[in-house]
Parts: sequence; C-alpha cells; structure tokens
Amino acid sequence: MALFMSAHVDSLAPIDPIMERLEDQIAWYDRKSLANQKTYKRVKVIELIAAATIPLLSTLPIPHVAYATGGLGVIITVLEGLLHLNQYQQNWIAYRSTCESLKHEKFTYLGKASPYANVADPHPLLAERIESLVSQEHAKWASVQQQDPKSKTT
Repeated sequence: MALFMSAHVDSLAPIDPIMERLEDQIAWYDRKSLANQKTYKRVKVIELIAAATIPLLSTLPIPHVAYATGGLGVIITVLEGLLHLNQYQQNWIAYRSTCESLKHEKFTYLGKASPYANVADPHPLLAERIESLVSQEHAKWASVQQQDPKSKTT
C-alpha cells in the first residue's frame, strides 16, 4: 500500500522544467557523442582495413591489381575527407565533454555542494549554469563551422 501511495504521490509532483531540461540535454549530448564516436571508429576501421589490404594485394599475382589498389586508395582518401568534413572525432569529444559537465552540474546541485551550498534558492543558479554550458558548446561549434570555410580557401 505504501509503495502504491509513493508512486501516486510521485506522479502528482509538479514537473520541474529546469531538471527536465537538464536531463534532456544530458541525454542529447550522450546520444550525439556516442553516435559520433561510433561513426568515427567505423570509418577508421574501414580505412585501416583498406590500407592494410593494399600491400597484400600488390604482392599477389592478380591481373589488374593496380586498379584494386588504386580503388582502395581512393576509398581511403574519400573516407578521410568525410571525417574531416563532418568532424566526427571533434564532435564526439566536444559532446562528451559537455555531457560530463552537465552531469557534474546535476550531481553538484543534488549534493548541495558549492556553488549551490550557501544560496537561498539554488534552482535559478542551476538554470543559469546549465544554459551557460550549453551555450558555450554552441558557441564553440559555431566558431568551428565559421573557421572551416576560411581554411579551405586558403
């Protein structure tokens, strides 16, 4: 009976938009970090296999082996270009860093540790710090996006 009442009371508790936003952002950055990590590692594995296959193929008595090794070289070049263009490794690291910073902020807040320890109402401070972390990540991303076209034309 107590378990039912506890679950019922929890379902009636007001939704906290700040904690909801925090959980949403943690989940988003975690998901995007993992997706970028998986894509980066998959592409790198394909590149490694292709690169390791080139010397092997060149030693085999196969007709038109130059086409196969040349094709593998093209694949490696295209994959490396895609990695550079889409910034999978950089996004993976940046998203993971932001995710971990948001988790740190969450547990610092829940533990009532500094900077939340001596604040009368720490909730607005949490909101400010969450939005600051997210906007810092957005600013870094925008800065990288603006720098890329310039480096390609120089």
